[in-house]
Amino acid sequence: MLKHCLFGLLLTATTFMSHAEEAQSTSPTNAKTAYIIDNLYTFMRSGASKDYRLLGSIDAGTQLTLLSSEENGFIKVKDDKDREGWVEAKFISESAGLKQQYQALNNEISTMQNRLRQAQVELPELQEQNTQLTEQNAQLLAQISQLQGELSQEQHLKQATSAKEKRQLLTYGGAIAFLGLFLGIILTIVLSRRKRYEGWA
Repeated sequence: MLKHCLFGLLLTATTFMSHAEEAQSTSPTNAKTAYIIDNLYTFMRSGASKDYRLLGSIDAGTQLTLLSSEENGFIKVKDDKDREGWVEAKFISESAGLKQQYQALNNEISTMQNRLRQAQVELPELQEQNTQLTEQNAQLLAQISQLQGELSQEQHLKQATSAKEKRQLLTYGGAIAFLGLFLGIILTIVLSRRKRYEGWA
């Protein structure tokens, strides 16, 4: 009698384990990321029904990798601890839960805080560079203004020199013309007198 009981238990255990191994060896199809829905935890089983043994629990919001399509209301998954098993499909969502969103926001806030700290460190240096550039710009503007003043003075001096040269040329020309005219008159008078003297002789 005892032998028959032991044999029956052994046969049942062998059948159960073969079903479990067959369920676990199912090839993954279209592996995607999914999440356990919020506000609960659920169990992972070794097969696609509640008759299979429990492998452990999975917390709400845990990120999963889908390894199979739905079968008997269960989906084969891999959790964040690299455990593979079956979870009821109604507890799985393709959208990130509040836990994942909260973690993503925390990561984003941390990144922004790091950038802010870096900007605060760089701010004094940037302000100093801005001051130096402002001073250099003021110096360059002063040099430009000085050069413009010198250029304007040179232009005025050149114009004044040109006008003076023109006046001198006009003066010299007038003097030469007057002298020529004066000499012409003198020569005319001298020649006319010479003719008169020669006529008297």
